[in-house]
Order: sequence, then structure tokens, then C-alpha cells
Amino acid sequence: MPEPTFSMTADDDLPRTIRREREARERQARERQAAAAAAAPALDRDVAAALDMPAPQRATVVDIDVPFAKLAMFFIRAVFAAIPALIVLTAILWVFGHALEIFFPQLLKMKILIYMP
Repeated sequence: MPEPTFSMTADDDLPRTIRREREARERQARERQAAAAAAAPALDRDVAAALDMPAPQRATVVDIDVPFAKLAMFFIRAVFAAIPALIVLTAILWVFGHALEIFFPQLLKMKILIYMP
């Protein structure tokens, strides 16, 4: 017995309210497209005006004048700021390593074999 075929595009079976809602959405989409098309030439003029600006002059940095004490303090602060990040990274890697040892116990044997001379 052949199976029945149902058309997914047939709108005759849809209730009237769903058809009205779909038509309203389609109408709003068409209105938005028309409004966007009407606004596009104004945007093109703004872009064209911006593109007519002369190109900025190129610059080359030849020297940076930073006192040594300020530069040294910056790097010392950077080192102290990196310490908590290193502690957190160490903890994450330690937990990851122990999780690997729990789920893959054969890694412990490999570790012992590698360390044995």
C-alpha cells in the first residue's frame, strides 16, 4: 500500500489566524526591505564623502623616551602580577595530571619506566 504524501507548502489546511500572521510577517519584511533600499543611497553618499578624505600621513617612531626607573618599576609590577597567574596555571596542570593518572593508570607504569636508568 503506497504511503500518503502530504504537501508541506499547502496553506489551505492552516487556520486563518496563522495565515494572517504569516502574511503580516511577510508584509513587514517587505516594508523593512523597502525602507533599507530607500536609506541605502544616503549611506552611500556618506561613505563616498568619507572616502574622498585625503590619506593620513605616514609616521615613523624613531625614539621612545622612558626613564629607566619607570621602566624598571613597570617590569617589576608585571612580574608580581604574573605570580598569581602562574600559581593558578600550576594548580590546573596538577589537577589535569592527576586526572590523567586516575583514568589512565598505565601512564604511571610509563612514568616509572622513563625514570628508571
